[in-house]
Amino acid sequence: MSTHKREIQGIVVKISGDKTASVLVTRSVLHPRYHKTVKRFKKYLIHDEKNELSVGDKVKAVECRPLSKTKSYRLSTILLKGVE
Repeated sequence: MSTHKREIQGIVVKISGDKTASVLVTRSVLHPRYHKTVKRFKKYLIHDEKNELSVGDKVKAVECRPLSKTKSYRLSTILLKGVE
């Protein structure tokens, strides 16, 4: 069994309820036909135990056991406060 946990890094776009924040993760992908770098976006719900996040914070989250139907990431560190 692997102990490697996936990490995501993104910007908080919404405080989604008590102890929950919505994080927008951006990644760059090479387009298969046009060979141009394009941005791909995905939103993840992360668990914020101390309710310390605000919109615009740049955060790092680590994968954990499912905490709810849609929440499987836990806040690891706040990289920057108030990016936007």
